[in-house]
Amino acid sequence: MIALSQKSLTEALSSVLTWRTRPGYLSKGGSEFESIHILFGRFLADRHSPNPLSDDSLLADNAAFAWGNGTPLEKVVDSQTAFDHLMLNPQLFRNAIAIIEPWEHVGHNPMGEAVRASLNVAFLAQRIADCDSVVFPLWQSGLFDLKKLIPVISSGMAIVVEGGNPSVRDPSTFEGSRCSHAEMVELTEQILLSRSPTSAPAIFICLGHQLAAQAHISLLRKAVAAVAAVDELTGDHQGKALRALQRVCEQIETVGRSLNVSKRHGGVVATGWHDLEFAVAENETKEVGDRQLQHYDAPDHEASDIPEVLIMAHEVTADEHEGVIDTSISYEHELNIAMFHSDEVNEEAILFANWAYRLLHDALIPCRHVIANSALSWLIRLPDAIEILCSTAEQGEVVIECSATCIIYRDFETKEVRRSFTCQFHPELLSDLRVVGMRQPPTYAELKTDDGARLFARRLYAGMQE
Repeated sequence: MIALSQKSLTEALSSVLTWRTRPGYLSKGGSEFESIHILFGRFLADRHSPNPLSDDSLLADNAAFAWGNGTPLEKVVDSQTAFDHLMLNPQLFRNAIAIIEPWEHVGHNPMGEAVRASLNVAFLAQRIADCDSVVFPLWQSGLFDLKKLIPVISSGMAIVVEGGNPSVRDPSTFEGSRCSHAEMVELTEQILLSRSPTSAPAIFICLGHQLAAQAHISLLRKAVAAVAAVDELTGDHQGKALRALQRVCEQIETVGRSLNVSKRHGGVVATGWHDLEFAVAENETKEVGDRQLQHYDAPDHEASDIPEVLIMAHEVTADEHEGVIDTSISYEHELNIAMFHSDEVNEEAILFANWAYRLLHDALIPCRHVIANSALSWLIRLPDAIEILCSTAEQGEVVIECSATCIIYRDFETKEVRRSFTCQFHPELLSDLRVVGMRQPPTYAELKTDDGARLFARRLYAGMQE
């Protein structure tokens, strides 16, 4: 993290003291969970109803609409001083979205502008539901103590992990950031493990989507290694529970080591789950601009090298759970979303992770009381399953098989389901790929008819209900 000089420390203290202490910017009575949830629901109810909030400009006190330039974008956690102030004032993050920035922008749009997409996340949340945002520019500050950071960001309305220029398949591309590739993967792992009945849902966008895929694979590798390292479990009479877990982990490792990742026009690009490109590989074509989402169709196991058991496990997951994007396609008839990337999450890796998570979850059910009192207790916090929600196509040909996922958690005791979401596309960006401040701010009426804004709001709305 940044080491502050006395002058910088004074400036940091002065900055945080200007932060609003009451959530909300447009509502006279302020904002809280209930009002934010209601306003998101109202936004999604139709495409034509008037704005229930004040039509006051969000740029009145911050004409450039830039982080740190004034309200409502004053909450920038770019130093330990700012983070300490945030921790001491929970009202600042409890009713706000935590936005994680791995990089200073997500790339350059066709106009040559650096696109800091987190600005649009903040604008959408505030314009639609008067929901504040707190940004964590980790590329600038470095990674804070995870034992303190995770409880803070998971206690708010939602966690949004933004995109960025680096590539998950190439750690060297994170050079120049104060938060390394390894640190971002570790943070993503901890966000995935933090989803609980009292936690915020997470939305991983573009680079975030790719980091989540990498984190799924690294968590599974750690789970297999952790189970193999245990000799006995307290309360595990005759070692039945441990042996059952070890058998499952041996299956996972065998498939993980042997599974290849292939591209339609490029042959095998990764061999086994230790390959750097097993989770994420370079896309055949760079996608920039609008693409239409379509329902995900699982591969035909008879014409695919993907093991049938992985395909069937995903079919079961898709049948058991309702996907937000599937629902959106049904409601909105078609979805046109802004794409802005050159890497993609591999279909094989997500099908594998879903199958492995399901195996682990089922193996843990009968012995969860034993595992809960052991060094393996963290396994209980793993997802239960992952569903691939949609693909994107260009001129009738699928370009990205895995354009979005739903990460599913099923509580062992209540059987209640919680979800987090990932997407390769940028629902917070409009088709021109420009950020608020560089373009005329969209009106509430314009957002009501924008597919990306509606999908972003629907994910928040759905996650808040769990």
